[in-house]
Amino acid sequence: MEHYIYTSMLSSVEIRKRFLDFFAKRGHTILPSASLVPENDPSVLFNTAGMQPLAPYLLGAPHPSGSKRLVNAQKCVRTIDIDEIGDNTHATFFEMLGNWSLGDYFKEEAIRWSYEFLTSKEEGLGLDPKRLYVTVFEGDENAPRDEEAVNIWKKYIPENRIYFLPAKNNWWSPGGNGPCGPDTEMFYDLTEKGLGDLTHEEFLQADEKQEIVEIWNDVFMEYEKKDGRVVGKLSQKNVDTGSGLERITAVVQGKKSIFETDLFTSLIEITKTISSSKKGQRIVADHFRTSVFMITDGVRPSNTDRGYILRRLLRRALMQSVNRDITEEQISALVQGVAEVYKSSYQNIETSIVIIRQVIREEIEKFKETLVQGLRQLEKNKAENISGKEAFILFSTYGFPIEITEEYAKEKGMSIDRKEFDAEFERHQEVSRQGSEQKFKGGLADTSEMSVKYHTATHLLHKALREVLGEDVFQKGSNITPERLRFDFSHGEKMTDEQKQKVEALVNEKIEEALPVTYEDIPLEEAKKRGAIGLFEEKYGDKVRVYQIGNYSLEFCGGPHVSNTKELGVFKIQKEEAVAQGVRRIKATLS
Repeated sequence: MEHYIYTSMLSSVEIRKRFLDFFAKRGHTILPSASLVPENDPSVLFNTAGMQPLAPYLLGAPHPSGSKRLVNAQKCVRTIDIDEIGDNTHATFFEMLGNWSLGDYFKEEAIRWSYEFLTSKEEGLGLDPKRLYVTVFEGDENAPRDEEAVNIWKKYIPENRIYFLPAKNNWWSPGGNGPCGPDTEMFYDLTEKGLGDLTHEEFLQADEKQEIVEIWNDVFMEYEKKDGRVVGKLSQKNVDTGSGLERITAVVQGKKSIFETDLFTSLIEITKTISSSKKGQRIVADHFRTSVFMITDGVRPSNTDRGYILRRLLRRALMQSVNRDITEEQISALVQGVAEVYKSSYQNIETSIVIIRQVIREEIEKFKETLVQGLRQLEKNKAENISGKEAFILFSTYGFPIEITEEYAKEKGMSIDRKEFDAEFERHQEVSRQGSEQKFKGGLADTSEMSVKYHTATHLLHKALREVLGEDVFQKGSNITPERLRFDFSHGEKMTDEQKQKVEALVNEKIEEALPVTYEDIPLEEAKKRGAIGLFEEKYGDKVRVYQIGNYSLEFCGGPHVSNTKELGVFKIQKEEAVAQGVRRIKATLS
């Protein structure tokens, strides 16, 4: 027995399977994970929660599967805590285990099944119920105290282990508009002897010390938020639950760190040949794992958006290496290691290994050149010391980590104004955080009139590009605001003026034809036979929703759209540019 909370020999693969099987047995349709890159969703750079790909259905649209009960393990990426990577709990990539009720069951079933899965030895994880604590919403001007959840919980755990907390702890809400509501969270005691009963204050202190950790969250989505405030109740009551696979695996396997679980152990062994520090080994393992998943889902290094996140991860990994280098053999070993861990769940990693290795190798070679440039910039410094602002410019412009600047300063007998650098960095993080929140804001669908028009226009643009440039053109991403659309697509060279004019003319021609826009929920195989465009395997399983624009465009999408192309107005391409190798971008407007 390696650690006190060791409960079973369940592997991460078995935990994932048990979760899916448990809810499938209770009438839930198992969905495959959506891509990390949101499809037709301008809200975020990556899917950061299991509910994001399901937003239209939580708002009331019927799911293509026809089911009101869903379950899956969703690939997610969050980088807001990237500087915390290397501790016991943080990871940039993770899988969110989630189950949903779309206007079907509510608190009674959600709470019971959460408890049963966590504690059942036959069907679930077999965790000790005496180590569980629960929090519920204490109530405010938006919604009453959640006594209903408390009364349900009292059937399973002592009342003195249920704690009321405010909205900042137990209310889930998007950054902008969308469904929201109170939640109940489950915590697990990690201490060796067990903490036993805790007062409210003792519970908060134990949480702060990480003596207990949150392992599950049930959100009861019955309210609607508009313009930053709760305006009423939704037409249906939804349940959205989530449990991070990495964290729950650590708890089940009795490990103090996610990096000690079977999700990471083989990767850590490889990184021991790359970095001499424990934290460095964890950073390399985490960043490579995330990079492999990003590249598999079509992301390529660049200086903007998703590509920048990928570039930053690979650069941070390189900086942890002893010789500021990661060899081709080490790259291959790490990529193969990730593929091996996930071979039963994400086979497309194995089929993408060659391109993954190539992308990572090329990016590492580029950064080795950047390192030289950063060092040259430092050599130009004639002052006695290095200002925090200069250190931040090196960090933000050259991708030069502050640790390297500090090492250089130490060698030269200089100092860095770290306080000034931290202030600049904090401003940078705040801007990034606000940007992230703004992106998430539209995620539960900015359904303004113009955004819906632009969303529909991307379908016409996609089809027109394929007609003019060829069938190898596929959508690689989009970003829609009420002012314009931005559409990324696969294409190896700059479009000519003539090609842009042809595409523009085709889109406007279809708008003038006043084509009806309709949708159907049909079997996946039938959608393929009809020639519909879409990454079906990445999304919803046996049934998919396809939108048809007249007899012109047939494309998989969750909506929303206008009912007729005559509503769109005049389409105009404003700019066409490269965003990454083999990926072009069009910015266009409607007037």
